[in-house]
Amino acid sequence: MTDQARESSPASDDVIIRVAGLTTRFGPQVVHEDLDLEVFRGEVLGVVGGSGTGKSVLMQTIIGLNRAAAGTIEVFGEELAKLEPAARRAVEQRWGVLFQDGALFSSLTVAENVEAPMREHADLPRKLMDELAGLKIAMVGLPHNACAKFPSELSGGMRKRAGLARALALDPEIVFLDEPTAGLDPVGAADFDILIRELSDTLGLTVVMITHDLDSLYAICDRVAVLADRKVLTVAPVAELEKHPHPWLQSYFHGPRARAARQARQ
Repeated sequence: MTDQARESSPASDDVIIRVAGLTTRFGPQVVHEDLDLEVFRGEVLGVVGGSGTGKSVLMQTIIGLNRAAAGTIEVFGEELAKLEPAARRAVEQRWGVLFQDGALFSSLTVAENVEAPMREHADLPRKLMDELAGLKIAMVGLPHNACAKFPSELSGGMRKRAGLARALALDPEIVFLDEPTAGLDPVGAADFDILIRELSDTLGLTVVMITHDLDSLYAICDRVAVLADRKVLTVAPVAELEKHPHPWLQSYFHGPRARAARQARQ
């Protein structure tokens, strides 16, 4: 998304994910209630909120790992709950997911992990899969010798990059990232932020990023959705959120870490 596009409000036909009236619960515990959210094509959307506000639960519900108690979820204009299994699988192939710490299969090499979605969803010759896996691994900044390594032989940052390569295996239009910079040192986190922004711009990806990393919000997010009181409290660029009167936002964006992140961008 260009700088000019980020400064304007996208048209309604640019909505690539629409969540309306979403309620999620686990037994008697209600996590979200009547939650609404729209994600625009080509943007990097950060999702933040205090502990227990259901950031990861929201992502998992959108991609179908949790069942909503009420409400609708539309992706690419399709209401997911109403799709037949084959149509649902076709939609799912258009997004990729990076779970926390990569969530790689420990018994598979990095290349085999990246090829896993190809084996499941595409009928490709083995040689072509190997070539595509090598391409995806190079795209995320890993050396070629990482292809033959197992997850246990990688650093935390390399595992996240390998997980991102797997998320990109089927050339998705949307990528969901769950705490992508958690556990990384400041330099590694900054490098990962740059990688996400570059991939988004180069490939035209829409990115939904669950995060608590203020540096990421200031560095790469076009807008940020704030979860509070079981809903999306607001969705806005960081500069607008700094002025929001909600107590959690005031604490979040005006504490010492926020000041440091803001100064780093000036």
